[in-house]
Amino acid sequence: IGVRLVGSEMCIRDSLSIDHRGLRVGAPRRATLNEVESLILRHGGWVAKKLDEWRTRRRPEPLKIVDGVRLPMLGESLHIRLALGSNRAVWNEQADPILTLCLRSPGDASRLLEKALREKSRRLFAERLDHFAERLGLAVPPLTLSAARTRWGSCSHHGGISLNWRLILMPLPVVDYVVAHELAHLKEMNHSPRFWSVVEQLCPDWRERRLELRQLARQIPQI
Repeated sequence: IGVRLVGSEMCIRDSLSIDHRGLRVGAPRRATLNEVESLILRHGGWVAKKLDEWRTRRRPEPLKIVDGVRLPMLGESLHIRLALGSNRAVWNEQADPILTLCLRSPGDASRLLEKALREKSRRLFAERLDHFAERLGLAVPPLTLSAARTRWGSCSHHGGISLNWRLILMPLPVVDYVVAHELAHLKEMNHSPRFWSVVEQLCPDWRERRLELRQLARQIPQI
């Protein structure tokens, strides 16, 4: 348990936070140890539940890139093939999507796979941004790719949108939800009811897609 000293008043639920380091308590400098303990005891059920969730939460193992391995992509199963070559990626999406990594060395596989998926995600995201921006009567915003572990998208005050390239590993409706969410911020830079009405205009089933995103985020392979 860590005790973190913050402002001048004790905030009840907001004073407790749990992450990979364990439970942390934010308390004013004049708070006594008894007051801190009392805060924890009053919210003991919530603390126990959250600590248990952290103990049982397991990150997926890093993907072992071998010939024939499969990984999810846009709701399908992408078949990865390895071959000798000059470090280039060759897509075959006629039926069962196949990505062949032509490698100088097996050690280049991870970098080449990520590069190929980033390029594909950029093309897809640009297409979906164009599609939804037109429906909102907006100019297509500048797009950047991110590699954040816990954030799937963001919208800057300057109107640029950043999307996590790993979204390519999720079904297209989930991708569309994240795109719609970030575009809606160009109309409402908040999470007010007006904001969610814009999201719903673009993605009527956003509640289901948001839940699906949260569930899949714990399952997608680490590349």
